[in-house]
Amino acid sequence: AGKAAKQAIIAVARKLLLALNAMVRDNAAYQA
Repeated sequence: AGKAAKQAIIAVARKLLLALNAMVRDNAAYQA
């Protein structure tokens, strides 16, 4: 795995984190 591969993995991981954050935030908003 080269530098580009590592950056791609980081980009995907960040996208997943953002999606999880949005889901948690939306769930909290619906419950409030």
